This record gives sequence, structure tokens and C-alpha cells, in this order.
Amino acid sequence: MRYTRLFGKTSKTAPHDADSKNARLLVQAGFVDQLMAGVYTYLPLGLRSLEKVKGIIREEMDAVGGQEVLMPALHPKEPWEQTGRWEDPGPEVMFRVQGRGGKQYGLGWTHEEIITPLAKKFIRSYKDLPFAAYQIQDKFRNEPRAKSGLLRGREFSMKDLYSFHCDEEDLDRYYEEVSQAYLRIFGRCGLKAIVTEASGGAFSKYSHEFQVLTESGEDIIFHCPTCGYAQNREVSEYRAGDKCPKCGGTMEEGKAIEVGNIFRLKTRFSEAFGVNYTDAAGSEKPVLMGCYGIGPSRVLGAVVEVLSDDRGIIWPKELAPFSVHLVLLPAKDEGVTQDLITAADALYQELRDHGIEPLYDDRPDVRAGEKFTDADLIGLPLRLVVSERLQAEGSVECKERTAADALIVKRDDVLGEVQRFLAD
Repeated sequence: MRYTRLFGKTSKTAPHDADSKNARLLVQAGFVDQLMAGVYTYLPLGLRSLEKVKGIIREEMDAVGGQEVLMPALHPKEPWEQTGRWEDPGPEVMFRVQGRGGKQYGLGWTHEEIITPLAKKFIRSYKDLPFAAYQIQDKFRNEPRAKSGLLRGREFSMKDLYSFHCDEEDLDRYYEEVSQAYLRIFGRCGLKAIVTEASGGAFSKYSHEFQVLTESGEDIIFHCPTCGYAQNREVSEYRAGDKCPKCGGTMEEGKAIEVGNIFRLKTRFSEAFGVNYTDAAGSEKPVLMGCYGIGPSRVLGAVVEVLSDDRGIIWPKELAPFSVHLVLLPAKDEGVTQDLITAADALYQELRDHGIEPLYDDRPDVRAGEKFTDADLIGLPLRLVVSERLQAEGSVECKERTAADALIVKRDDVLGEVQRFLAD
């Protein structure tokens, strides 16, 4: 992608109403545009990174046997009345709309009321179990305090997986399998997530959140840095300085961002919709369920909160919208500049021919300082610079976003150097 053709550009100034690092950097770097509080348009850079988060999630959900579906976002009120959630939490959470003839609908903020009666159509006996279905879809929540950029929105991307089982033993087995998949997802996104006990509500004693420690976090957790055991403050039996119940270490307090959660729903929704199966002995029993959520947009915001510095974003390789930022530095002499353009164009095409995604800053009238500032703000993993001095030496400058110094690489070796960097 040539920067001159890119829809969405960097801004020299941060948005005046940005209340978080991810909101400020993502808007300023040209990844998203705020339509209103809690609602964002994803520009090409932001959409590419969001889709890469979703791609990682799909790979890991498929690996644990999840089958992808896509359910409606517009819901009739009847299934929500059947579970009692049309009124509780009802209007506090769900956006409601009225259609023709006064018929009432709601915009989905979760999908238990849709997936459960859907599953009922296909479950007859124990031979149909277990199975798991997931979707990645925008959800809508009547958030009273939409803030913190992508971390607390009124419209947001969500992956929700639902699993269906014969008994608690099988549910527990799959619950742990998904938990491990979640840790792989967050690790691939550059985040170190802590599995944190939280309230299970009406479903079980505990659910589990996946929390990422950061000073900008809205949640407070008590965690053991020795073994990783953690509880959310809202349900915690411990305080900072207490002995860890698992390993005897010392519990610490920390701010964190929740990036995912998992629940054992058990029979809460299957009983509401009469979802039963016939066991091997011919007896009818209720199906047990599990629910597993990750917000791809929230993950994206958390990555920016955690992986950034005073110059801009630092994208992990798997999430960067482009792998390489190719920067052309024009010369004072127009003829020399044309030679540099030819050289940079050739390198751009070579990278593309080998399956490498470059963002090419081909602006002919922007000085080096501004281009480097924009490159740091956008935060791609590797920067390549074509300049008059280096061109005369037959070389290109290579600099990792996190490195203090750049390397000077012979032009013929640039492709191999980029491939090695991306493969590490």
C-alpha cells in the first residue's frame, strides 16, 4: 500500500476528547475514527489489524473443535422474555427498537437466547454431543459510561463460543481446553494474560476472566506473581500481602484490562428452552452449556495500551496492519530523487512479490523527520529507509520499531534480512 493512496492519515495533534492511550494513538495514527462516544469506524489500517486478531481467534477456536456460525444481531423479544432477561437486566443493557405494527426487537449484546433454541433443533441423543459453535460479530450494549476508546464501547466486536455437553465432567474438560486456547490467543497477540477467578453469578461459584496487567486498567485484581493465581477484587478473598493459597507466595494488587471471560452456564439456558438429550439408557436429561467470550476490538485496544511508548504504537508482528514500513527520503536534487523513487519502487515490488506486506511512504514532498515520526506513531515492526547517502553506498537502512539503533544492509541482502526478521 502506497501511503499517498491510503484512506486515513496520521494527525499531528491528538483528539481533544481522547480519554485513554488507545483512543489517542489509534485516532492519531489513522487506524480508527470516532463517530460518537463508544462507536468507531475502522479505517483501512485499523481494519487490517482487527481482522488479524479475528484470524488468530478463528485458528484457535477451530483447533478446539469450534464451528463458526453467524447469528442475527436483531432479536425478537420472545426468547429474551423466556429467560427473564428482556426486563432484567433489560433496558439497562439492551438497545431496543420498535418495528412495524409496534413489534419490539432488541440488538444483541450476547447470544445465549439465540444459540440455545437453535441448538435444540439439532440435539436428540447423547450421540449429538458434545459440540461447540462460535461466531464473530458486532454486538451492542447500552453502556452508560462509554469511554476508554475500544475498551468500553456501545458497538464492539465480539467472539462468543458456546459448547454443549452431556455431563459436568465433559464440560469441565472442554472448559479447560478453551482456557488454554485463550492463553495461546493472547500470547500470539503480544499480551500476557492472567487467568483470574471472578464471580460466577447464578451459574457457578467462579467464572474466569483473562486479565492483562497495566496501569491504565479499569479492573483491580489480586494475583500471585510466583504461580499466577489471581482473583478479581469484586469476589476476592485476599488482599495485597496475603499468602497465596496455591503456592504460599505473596499476593499483589494490580490494575488490569479484561480481554476475555469464560462461564460454565450449566443448565441455566437449556432448561429455559427445554434443550434435553436422551442418554444411552433412554433417560431424558438437560444439556449442559459453556460460554466463552473474547472481544477482538477490546484486544486491539489492550494491545495499544500495553505495547506503546511516547512515540506511538508498537505492533506485534502478528497484528501489524503491514509488516514493513518502507520510507523514501527525497533528495534536494530532482534527478537524484527520481533515481531514489525508482530504487524504492523496485524494493516495494520485490517485497510484495515475496508475500511481504509493505506500507510504502512514497510522499515526495515530506521531510525525513516527519516521515520518521509518522512511522513511529503507526508502529509497524520493521522500517526500511531508502535515502541518497545509502543509495550511493548500495545500502538500505533497517530498523526494528523496538530497537535503539538501525542496521545498514546491502541492497541485495534486504529481502533475506526482512524474511529472517519476520520468521523469528
